[in-house]
Amino acid sequence: MVSWILIIVGAVNWGLVGLGALLGGSSWNVVSMLLGSWPQVEAIVYVLVGAAAVYELVSHKKNCRQCGSGM
Repeated sequence: MVSWILIIVGAVNWGLVGLGALLGGSSWNVVSMLLGSWPQVEAIVYVLVGAAAVYELVSHKKNCRQCGSGM
């Protein structure tokens, strides 16, 4: 569940970064806005989001009802 939440946070953040770039070039990076004064903590958040994505990628088939059932 934690990895899923981290993936959602990362996806929303990247979506906002993209929208900010398309709508005027301003940075809408929420992680940077919240943790920009702590660059090490910001980097840890990005590493955790990436690790969560890798974990979900590796474990998806056994956790997914559709993928794990052989359909």
